[in-house]
Formats: sequence, structure tokens, C-alpha cells
Amino acid sequence: MINDKLPKIWYGGDYNPEQWDSEVWSEDERMFKLAGIDVATINVFSWALIQPDEVTYDFSALDETMDRLYKSGVYVCLATSTGAHPAWMAKKYPDVTRVDVQGRKRTFGGRHNSCPNSPTYLKYSAKLAGKLAERYKDHPGLLIWHVSNEYGGYCYCDNCAKAFRVWLKERYGTLDNLNRAWNTRFWGHTFYDWDEVVVPNELSEEWNGNRTNFQGISIDYRRFQSYSLLEAYKLEYEELKKHTPDIPVTTNLMGFYPELDYFEWAKYMDVVSWDNYPSLDTPVSRTAMAHDLMRGLKSGQPFMLMEQTPSQQNWQAYNSLKRPGVMRLWSYQAVARGADTVMFFQLRRSIGACEKYHGAVIEHVGHEHTRVFRECAELGRELAGLSDKLLDARTEAKVAIVYDWENRWATDLTSGPSVALNYEHEAYKYYDALFKLHIETDMISVEEDLSKYDIVIAPVMYMVKPGFAQKIEQFVSAGGTFVTTFFSGIVNENDLVTVGGYPGELRPVLGIWAEEIDALFPDQKNQMVMKAPWGKLQGQFECGLLCDLIHSEGAEVLAEYGSDFYKGMPVLTVNKFGKGHAYYVASSPEASFMEGFLSNLCEEQGVKPLMAAPEGVEVARRVKNGVSYLFLLNHNADPATVEINSEKTDILTGKKVSGSLTVPAKGVSILEGAL
Repeated sequence: MINDKLPKIWYGGDYNPEQWDSEVWSEDERMFKLAGIDVATINVFSWALIQPDEVTYDFSALDETMDRLYKSGVYVCLATSTGAHPAWMAKKYPDVTRVDVQGRKRTFGGRHNSCPNSPTYLKYSAKLAGKLAERYKDHPGLLIWHVSNEYGGYCYCDNCAKAFRVWLKERYGTLDNLNRAWNTRFWGHTFYDWDEVVVPNELSEEWNGNRTNFQGISIDYRRFQSYSLLEAYKLEYEELKKHTPDIPVTTNLMGFYPELDYFEWAKYMDVVSWDNYPSLDTPVSRTAMAHDLMRGLKSGQPFMLMEQTPSQQNWQAYNSLKRPGVMRLWSYQAVARGADTVMFFQLRRSIGACEKYHGAVIEHVGHEHTRVFRECAELGRELAGLSDKLLDARTEAKVAIVYDWENRWATDLTSGPSVALNYEHEAYKYYDALFKLHIETDMISVEEDLSKYDIVIAPVMYMVKPGFAQKIEQFVSAGGTFVTTFFSGIVNENDLVTVGGYPGELRPVLGIWAEEIDALFPDQKNQMVMKAPWGKLQGQFECGLLCDLIHSEGAEVLAEYGSDFYKGMPVLTVNKFGKGHAYYVASSPEASFMEGFLSNLCEEQGVKPLMAAPEGVEVARRVKNGVSYLFLLNHNADPATVEINSEKTDILTGKKVSGSLTVPAKGVSILEGAL
């Protein structure tokens, strides 16, 4: 449980009373009660109001808001306000603003414009967090701390350059080690003094986003910037914990956001929280994968859905309304996959600036007689009725997909073999197939304990970190099934190629050698021709993107390429290793292959689907105290029927169900029963 002051699924969202006159506040409180809102995230961007100059701190308005909300039955997720520094700070201390990737110095404006290595920013942000914690440590309405907001963005200023060199000294010790790690003899880049190292921006090594001359330098700068922002967060975290050791601390993450290593960040978060903003055309399974990743950041611990929109967004190219029922459906999708809160941005719509058209529980019309408010109020009533049944319930997956941010950086930055190679998308292809098979799946880091899984999949494991290959060998030797793909085992943690043949350190467990890698144009395809029927796989399947030309070194060949000069060479292999098996998929296959392949592996390992369900019906499960809560989420525009094997109780309706159950269009059923 996140905080037992409020032992239910928290329901609420971001609230900005400072943007409104006081006569609006009592109306807000009335409508919060109608909607079942019991948590408000406040003070997210109020630094300038709290601290009008270097020495003055004015908490009077925040005092009033804290007290008023608590008296009205609303608890507080209290933010530290440090996501946007005040204008006076940028004017007096220019070091606080960032320098962009093109080397341009930012002035005051926007948000996420504070340099994480600015002495000014670090001093005042930590000081503000400490003053907030000291002031509100005993306030009965305080549920959780929310540090800054949606950390992200890199800085390339002189302070960052200096701090980068310090970070490098700590990482490598000597310039000789650094030069070896970065392979600086290439293009005459050998460094003889630490001060010769410059940041890799568009004035030095990088261009067009993820293009770079030196992958080692650029990967390390991404590591460093993620570390720097995390260190800034930790300064505030430590100030909060100094005064409120028992109040949890979080900051809101953003799913698969590419710039920060969230597995590293999660080590310093008491609970993971994140902001979920899919588009109307985002695949349902893509959102499910993001929820599962957030759950996986802390080894299966429930997370907070910190933000979602009640209706529409404002910043996408096409900001569609959520159709009737979709807000409720997507909220329960988050709960199904581990969320113990359902919260929105925002509770009341702003009237000015760039978020005035971002949806809210209370629309610009200002009353409760709107479709959006009615849907929010109905969901609030439902969540209140669920009591504590689902709180801290877990997912018990036997299949895991390895996801690694540093591997993603390395894959994105590599100079070849194909501009179309997308690490996240290749991982998603495996997740999507498991989703359609209704197989529970965890998204895990390379550091996770693998012994609790039967099947571990590591798509495009291009970068193999120290100890990972040995961990895989132990997992497979003990009876596990391991799957990896083309473009795996190529480099070490410094992006230096492991010589002796691909897939490098993974070669013994896989029993293959990859001699060459062919990059196919978007309109080119090859075929995976099965040598013999295998479970649900027979005949041939299309593949593309990359094709590894591999040789068996003991592995059994299950499928071969069907065309081009490497026709007849292996494309799918399995290697017996100890008590387990390791599979290599040498190209990127079509979806039908993925479903058949993963279905076969699950059957071999005795991993069963949660249940059979029609297309478009998502199935997920949480478990608590020996009780199963099976979620059926119908994303279709029409009702869908599923077969229930044994009598269960739908905790949303209180009715007993068995046999055929019809889930309404965009509807939800949560079935409670014994494991």
C-alpha cells in the first residue's frame, strides 16, 4: 500500500487553484465530492509564487490550499515545484538555464529548462524541498511527495562539460582507460588531457538527433545526463526524507521515454508513477506494454497512474476525444496491470497558455453537466466501491522481456546496419504476440533475477553488459528457455565489438555463429521456411529488416531462408544447453510467426494463457492473498462473449458469473475467484 492513510485506489489528479480566483475553489470542492475525487496533486509549478526572490518564501497560499482540501476530504500529493525555475533566478544567475544540442544558450521560458549541473539550481531546488518538508511534515493531508515533474531533456553547457569530465574520471580512472573504451585512435581522437574532452553535441560529434561519429562518447553522455538529472532528483529526495522519512517519494515518468534510464531511477523512487497519454490510434497492446514496464521497474511493485487525460490532449498532432467509455476502460487497463491509483491531468481546465485545451474533469463550462464529468463521477463511485480488494495485488508472470535503456541508446546511435532498426519496436513485436495469446508478461532489466521465469526474451540484445551472458547461461542450464534475435551479442558496454564472431559472449549458449548481417530495404522481404512442422508453425513466413547469415555450431536448425544468395542458411535455431534451450531468431518475422513461435514455447514450458478470449478483448490478472482478480477489457465497438470455466464474482457488479459472459462494448469485468 502506498500510504495507509487512504486505503483505496486513489482517485484524483493535478489541481492548480493558484490559476483561479478564490470564489472558484468552493465550487471545485463541491464537484470533487460529486466525482469521488480524494487526491489532488498540487504545487507542481508554483516555485515563482512561493519564492519571489532569493530570500523570501511565502507559503501562505499553499497553507490555505492544504488545509482547505483536507477539510473537504481531499488528500494531497505535494509537488516540490522544481520543474520550472522562477524568472528572477534565470535573470540573476544565467548558469541555471540550459544550452541546447546546437550549442545555443537558452533564456528564461518553457519548463525543463534548468541545467542539472547548475550550482544555482541545485542549491535552490534542494532548499525549497527541505522547507516544504519541514513545514508540512505533520500535515494530516499529506499522502506522498512528487519531486519536480516529468524529468527530461539534456544540457550541453560548460557546467555540464566540467561535470562530465569528473564523471568520466570516476568511471574510467585514467585517460588510457578512456581512450581504449572510446577507441579514440579512430580518426585521431586520442585525448592527452581531461580538459580536451568536450560534450558530444552538434558542434562536435553528433547531428540529426541520434547520429554520431563516436558511439562510445555519445552513449556515455546519455548515461551522464540521466545520472545528472537523477542526482538533482536525489538532492530533493534526501531533503524530503530528512524531515518525512515515512512519507513516500516519487516523480512522474513517461513510459518508454528515451533519454533517462528508468531502471536506474526506480532504485531511488519509493513508488513508480507515470503519465499515460496514448493517441486514439495507439495499439492497445502498446499501452499495456508501457504499464507492464512501469510495474517492472521495481520488480513487480504496484505503481501510480499519475496522469492521464479525462478526454483529450493538446500536444499531439491530432487531439481526438476519448470516445464514451474509453476513459473508464483505459483507467481499468492501468489498474489491471498494476496501478493502485487513477489520476488525471487535470482536475480543472486552464484558461490560458498551451494547456488550455488539454482535457479536465471540470471543463471550461464549469459545471457537472458534461459527458466527461459524468463518466469521471461514475468511475469515482466504482473505485470507491472496490475498497481495498486490489491494493498491492501482484502479477505472477512466467514470461519476461528484457528491456535495457543503454542497449537502446547503443542501438539508436549505431552507424548501421539499417536506419529502420528500432529497438523498442522489435521488443514490442514480441510483447504484442504474447498479449494476443493472453500470456502474462513482465518487462525486466538486465539486473533482474531470472530464476522466477520459465521464458526470457531479449530482442536485439546488441549490447551485452558484464555478467549478462553468464546469467543467461545459468538460467538456461537450470531449465529455462531463452530467446534472442538478430543483431545481438555484438558489442560490450562501451560499444566496442566483441571480436571472434557474432553473437559474441552469447555464442556458446546459442550454438551459432553469425557471419554477416544483411540490411533489407523496406520493400524487400525474405522467407523463413520451416524444415518440418513444429507445433503451430509450418510452411513459410515473411521476414525482413535485417537478416543474420548464421551457421550452426551445434544448434538444431528449425527454419531456413527462402531466397537470395543465402537461401538455405539457418534463420531459426534452437540449442540444447544444460536442462534448457536457447533460440535464435535471425530476422524480423511477420506477426503470424511470432504468435505461433511464442505459443509453441509457452506450451513446451507449461505456461498457459489466462483464458481464451475474442480478438480485441484484453485479459490481465492480479493476485492477492490467494485470490485471483481476472480483468476482461473489451476494446471492441461491439459486445464480446467469453467462456468462464468456474463460477466467479464480478466485483464491479457484485453478480455471480459462470458459463458465457458478455462484456459490453468498451466495457470491463473484474472476476474474483480462487487461484
